[in-house]
Amino acid sequence: MTNNAYDKVKLARAKDRPTSVSYISQLFDGFLPFAGDRRFAEDRAVIGGIAFFDGIPCTVIGLEKGTDVKDKILRNFGSAHPEGYRKALRLMKQAQKFHRPVICFVDTSGAFCGIGAEERGQGQAIAENLMEMMTLKTPILSILIGEGGSGGALALAVADQVWMMENSVYSVISPEGCASILWKDSTKNAQAAQCLKLTAEDLLVLGVIEKIIPFGNNITNKEENNKLDHEANAKNKNKNKNKNTKDFKSVTVETEINVFAKSDSSDMETDEIASLGTQEKDKAINTLEMFLPLRKEIKQFLSRQMTLTQDQLVNERYQRFRKIGI
Repeated sequence: MTNNAYDKVKLARAKDRPTSVSYISQLFDGFLPFAGDRRFAEDRAVIGGIAFFDGIPCTVIGLEKGTDVKDKILRNFGSAHPEGYRKALRLMKQAQKFHRPVICFVDTSGAFCGIGAEERGQGQAIAENLMEMMTLKTPILSILIGEGGSGGALALAVADQVWMMENSVYSVISPEGCASILWKDSTKNAQAAQCLKLTAEDLLVLGVIEKIIPFGNNITNKEENNKLDHEANAKNKNKNKNKNTKDFKSVTVETEINVFAKSDSSDMETDEIASLGTQEKDKAINTLEMFLPLRKEIKQFLSRQMTLTQDQLVNERYQRFRKIGI
């Protein structure tokens, strides 16, 4: 695992990094996508729908960057319009009605800042999400799986807990944008990245997130982190070197229905893996192991949060954000 903050930014942006489609297809069963905000249009940068996690019905929402050039253009490179955030809020309110937990996957450089998006109320849509998610009477979990850029990421990250995959980043501005503003020189992006404290390790120490989820067997949580001094933290950063740089290519999609239909039919159980050839078997096992730590943590999260009353959920969420000064 690299110590350089800007190296982690580059890893978070890596084209072979799993996207929201990959996480949803590997962690959930029977995903049924919903479309539209019931006001203006459908935003393909935001995937949303219902699915089962170990038999528990959940509402799943993800910011999707896309997998190839055609898909990235279709998804607007993960930069959502106001319609995308309003669709997400519509699904969250639906989840509250049926007391389904909400699980969000965040991967965006930021909300789309075009003229049309601003005219249709981009800022208002993000602000409404922040307000409504704070008092949503159902469990919410947000997981940053790549880039977490500015208000576009925060609009899906007001939650009971916020986790980050290793080598993901979360910041109010990109290093390039910060360097351009502070020094009028975008080439100082590495220095800006270091100053922004945008890595998962930095944000865990600051208390902004609760967990760092590795693509491996170890997990660092807040309680363990409190027992470590700064030297131990530095050592922990070097334990698992670039695990997330494994080749991973998710299915290219034309529609949400097609991609998850393909994903459901291609998911493999342990007994099915045994019948494969050596090379195919290794690839299938690596894919399953990649998501195993996250699956275990989500299961533990849901087992606790689903036992809380609606008032307890809202109160704990409120206390969490008071504690980190938001």
